Amino acid sequence: MLKGLNLLSSKFTSSRSSLTCTYKCGNACFGKCENPTDNPYFGDLISRRSALKAGGLTVLTVGGGAALAACSPANETAASGASATATTDSTGADHQSAKGLQFDVVAPNEDDKVTVPTGYEQSVLIAWGDPVIEGAPEFDINNQTLAAAEQQFGFNNDFAGLFEHPSDPNRMVYVCSHEYTTEPQMFPNYDPENPTEEQARIGIANHGHTILEVSKVGETGELKREFGPLNRRITGTTEFRLVGPGAGSDYVKTSTDSTGTKVLGTFNNCAGGLTPWGTMLSGEENFDIYFANADGVSDERTRTSVDRFGASEGESDRKWERFDPRFDLAKEPNEFNRFGYLVEIDPFDPTSTPVKHMANGRFKHEAGNIHITDDGTIVCYSGDDARFEYLYKFVSAKKMKEGDKAHNMTILDEGTLYVAIMEGNSPQSEIDGSGELPSDGAFDGEGRWAKLMTVDANGQAESHVDGFSGEEVAIFTREAADAVGATKMDRPEDVEISPTTGKVYMALTNNKYRGAAEKSKEDVREYAPIKENKNGLVMEIDDDHAGEKFTWDLVLVCGDPDEAYTYFGGFDKAKVSPISCPDNLAFDEFGNLWISTDGNALGSNDGLYAMTVEGNNRGEVKCFLTVPFAAETCGPIVEKNRVIVNVQHPGETDDATVEKPASHWPDGGSSAPRPAVAQVWKADGGQIGVAKA
Repeated sequence: MLKGLNLLSSKFTSSRSSLTCTYKCGNACFGKCENPTDNPYFGDLISRRSALKAGGLTVLTVGGGAALAACSPANETAASGASATATTDSTGADHQSAKGLQFDVVAPNEDDKVTVPTGYEQSVLIAWGDPVIEGAPEFDINNQTLAAAEQQFGFNNDFAGLFEHPSDPNRMVYVCSHEYTTEPQMFPNYDPENPTEEQARIGIANHGHTILEVSKVGETGELKREFGPLNRRITGTTEFRLVGPGAGSDYVKTSTDSTGTKVLGTFNNCAGGLTPWGTMLSGEENFDIYFANADGVSDERTRTSVDRFGASEGESDRKWERFDPRFDLAKEPNEFNRFGYLVEIDPFDPTSTPVKHMANGRFKHEAGNIHITDDGTIVCYSGDDARFEYLYKFVSAKKMKEGDKAHNMTILDEGTLYVAIMEGNSPQSEIDGSGELPSDGAFDGEGRWAKLMTVDANGQAESHVDGFSGEEVAIFTREAADAVGATKMDRPEDVEISPTTGKVYMALTNNKYRGAAEKSKEDVREYAPIKENKNGLVMEIDDDHAGEKFTWDLVLVCGDPDEAYTYFGGFDKAKVSPISCPDNLAFDEFGNLWISTDGNALGSNDGLYAMTVEGNNRGEVKCFLTVPFAAETCGPIVEKNRVIVNVQHPGETDDATVEKPASHWPDGGSSAPRPAVAQVWKADGGQIGVAKA
């Protein structure tokens, strides 16, 4: 039997440190919610037109990206592990987990290591500073240079993906994003008030992406990093091409780019996705934190956008603007409008120029995951990861052509961008913020997709929003979504599509301002039923993918299963792992949903969890692994013989420094911690999550 005991004295304090909050998202949760709208309750609007029953349609909007500051001191109570293959329920009957979840549960812990189930092995594939390009020096934290950083594995790896190698069956191609840098954890004796130019430029180089050839190790699922012709580092100075509505407009022209089509770099790339035509998609999330002097912006639209994203009116935390004027909005206000897009990279052409797809809108992009309809239409889903922000999808006008990568890499530039509007199907009086299910036994309802713009083959956009031109919808997407009354959500994070059912799943990480007296933009609703939501939700959406209607339900209300407010799809809560702050999602071949967490508010290290979403075991959640102390679990890959996670910001506590680290993972001893890639496989060579018969 599993128990969900809290390790901390405070149940509702996220494990993220304020240092992480500062460098990851600019302490967004401590300021105002950037969404200034007070959209009326959608159910009220509809009832006035007598079009739908009253009861709960609402608006999506999220303000800040971070969770709460440091945890309270932990007590010594931990949940006990249990056998995954057969556990005993309260009646004494044996319970059999579905294939994919047949492993021994990892108990909550605060250990400074990756903890995996009995019978599994692990290793580190690559860590911050390891050479990616042949000839790059080995990492030395005391001797970092810009030239080395541009050829080494970047900092804080987030999204990850694996491709089959195009010519060598014994190799694969690993890709990942490098979301952000934490300079106090990178540089010995770092002075945040007076960074050097070399430190600033090394920081810029540690953003972006890595493409890495890897080899298969024997008959195991382990991989080994290799040098190869596909290896590439994309950094904050790599040239990108703006494509779609708004490209070349006056909103994106700068003093160094009069064409408005060439952008240097990509920043704060978080969740992403792999396309069926063999490219990588990556979302630019908290890009606003790199810019300074927002009060120097005079253009009305751009200034509204700058305020909406929450850029600093004074110096930025990293102070890059001292060394590069493009980060100074008083000097280059339009530079801000060149970030916040869905990025596409061809990992099989190291000479290619990555693109930023403006037709998919501009916001704090999470994900970019694709469903193909029966007729070849591409549907791309993305979340806007901030409190009270929105869920989007893009439906292509073009059809996918098998084997035609050049054509397929233009699919995301022609079609229609939508934002979600949702309605609960229970009376609002039954949604009281406690988590008690309404009388129909589920948090569920219906929704529709509101059109924002349609882009034609020439890249010109027709706006469907009054007061916005097509290019303005592309660049000022949040404001356009405000205008149509999009539904405010609790930090829409990763969005993934089940390969077995086609259902769409969205991680809603948390929202401490939901229904709170201060800074709340909306009370509890059926799609966000927990007041001051600290532990997050997972929503299941049955979408008419290329159409404009869907139904939804909350399959998971996260938290301690011993607490009444939690909900695990109707599954017996005595048999599940406690889970908090869902972040990235993935599926295994059986259709199980795997959930990585960020900011566990229950006192344990973050981890990776498997969840059954179909059948009799729907709602069963089991912890497969936990990451080291103060780290975040990112970018899960779940394949038949391996699980890979990106381990971000290990040991990133407020009082930790390079000289006095709070973690020594992955190198051990007295070493400073390094973000790295952890890989896990079954010791007997068997399939992940499948017990021997």
